[in-house]
Amino acid sequence: MAQVIEVDDPADPRLDDFRDLSTADRRPDRPGGRGLVIAEGVVVVQRLLASRYPVRALLGVRRRVEALAEELAGVDAPAYVATAEVMAAAVGFHLNRGVLAAADRAAPPELAELTASARTLAVLEGVGDHENLGSLFRNAAALGVDGVLLGPGCSDPLYRRSVRVSMGHVLAVPFAPLDPLPQGLARLRAAGFRVLALTPRADSVPLSSVDNGGRVALLLGSEGPGLTDEAIAAADAAVRIPMAREVDSLNVATAGAVAFYALGLGGDAGGTAHQG
Repeated sequence: MAQVIEVDDPADPRLDDFRDLSTADRRPDRPGGRGLVIAEGVVVVQRLLASRYPVRALLGVRRRVEALAEELAGVDAPAYVATAEVMAAAVGFHLNRGVLAAADRAAPPELAELTASARTLAVLEGVGDHENLGSLFRNAAALGVDGVLLGPGCSDPLYRRSVRVSMGHVLAVPFAPLDPLPQGLARLRAAGFRVLALTPRADSVPLSSVDNGGRVALLLGSEGPGLTDEAIAAADAAVRIPMAREVDSLNVATAGAVAFYALGLGGDAGGTAHQG
């Protein structure tokens, strides 16, 4: 069971995993970054505790830590309790959600392992915005996509903002690198996947005209430029979401959600969408 420890000094070295998140933010590609997985808020921390990522420590105000008592019963990591003021001084900003957890990363699955059991995959090219990436993972989880493959130019799914925006679902949806693109698509095709490139190009076909049977890998590109010509040419088909009122495209996370649903990638999971 997690040991609950009172901390009253923001400089306490036991809080180093949570220190100055507003600057270094523990990204491995930044100076001083340690690449830890940081979860914010009770719900996201719950999902981290239930994930495969090894938890190192928690930090929160007492009522938030107490709200996690059931989940912490099986956790071998310290839970530091502090005032909101001590937390803010250590973390570098006021945390409305009142609790954080830090975990070590886990190795991603091998591509062959991920494709072996998947029926549907999202393949991302150049999705560098952390919030778009987090939203895509949340949509993939909600609509039953089995895994996400990250091509060149994609940001880190385990960066703090991506984890937060995904509501922790990035911790449950398997992901792996697929580099280089488009050459890597041949490996998906060899595994029995039909590769569909989502693009607003005029020569693409409406999603509604596509047979959604079999194994499908949906290619999604970055906000703005979208997929490269090379990626589209390497797909089995280019598909689009028909638009009204001369709107040319959607945010990539929104477009992904529409396409996941239209293609029936996840089937009916029996869940209920939360609006808000």
